[in-house]
Amino acid sequence: MFGTVIHAPGDIRLEERPDAALTAPTDAVVRLAATCICGSDLWPYRGIESVDEPRPMGHEYAGVVEQVGADVRDIKVGDFVVGSFATSDNTCEICRAGYQSHCVHREFMGTAQAELTRVPHADGTLVATPGQPDPDLVPHLLAASDVLGTGWYAADAAQAGPGRTVAVVGDGAVGLLGILSAKQMGAERIIAMSRHADRQKLAIEFGASDIVTERGEEGVARVKELTGGLGAHSVIEAVGTQESMMQAIRSTRAGGHVGYVGVAHGVSLPGEELFFSGTHLHGGPAPVRKYLPHLIDLIWRREIEPGKVFDLTLPLAEVAEGYKAMDERRAVKVLLQP
Repeated sequence: MFGTVIHAPGDIRLEERPDAALTAPTDAVVRLAATCICGSDLWPYRGIESVDEPRPMGHEYAGVVEQVGADVRDIKVGDFVVGSFATSDNTCEICRAGYQSHCVHREFMGTAQAELTRVPHADGTLVATPGQPDPDLVPHLLAASDVLGTGWYAADAAQAGPGRTVAVVGDGAVGLLGILSAKQMGAERIIAMSRHADRQKLAIEFGASDIVTERGEEGVARVKELTGGLGAHSVIEAVGTQESMMQAIRSTRAGGHVGYVGVAHGVSLPGEELFFSGTHLHGGPAPVRKYLPHLIDLIWRREIEPGKVFDLTLPLAEVAEGYKAMDERRAVKVLLQP
């Protein structure tokens, strides 16, 4: 099969690799109908995360099951499935508490920008759709694998809901789908923090009521101005930098909630300020598996269209161009067709 391999920062290649194969009786092998590039993939691409040796890439996936291990009971060959970037048995105490991304048997997917991928703990990780999807639904289902599931978790962690004002720090795919999620949860007002006209347009389509172009302390001041000096009830942090985290915390009113899902890089929280802020912080790797059945149902019934975040579609053979486009902010999110 062909799969994506990163050799060094900026050096992405599509290479022939051994076909994905079962290595445990709980595995499944999925032939990808679609995969994509994640904003978190840009950390090693930009050299912010080290690349010590060549390694495969990709953790978002949707496709048809080709093989299942002997112990797989619920997932069948021929099923169209969506899975999380973090595998889970979905039976351990942590999974049953709703934190499948911290399953005691967790593995992180990392080979999905390819034609085939092996999925550990298939019964606990994969969710089958009600049937074979129409082609136009595939991008929306793919979004559920990570960016929609993560945006939903961010809104949930921030306790978005009726009567609440939600501010969203970050206008990438996760932030945009955090807006969609907050709207689905009934948020009364959604403030999108964005400087990019194309992303602002999609933010409004997904449910944003206000756009704030300022960043840092100016952005905080603008959110406070829009909320009677108090700050938002719920804030989604979808970037993972020191500036974005502090912008999120400082934009939240006392007693409010921050849902942070941007992978943290160089973030250090000032303890005294946090102590006196009265702000709740909750986040981390999203338990996408918890939400997948509901999200797939919304997509299947065509109530939401999260795949609109894919603004560039390329064949897998052009994966290097996809990375470049996202790195240069010429694309919000790139869909790859194996």
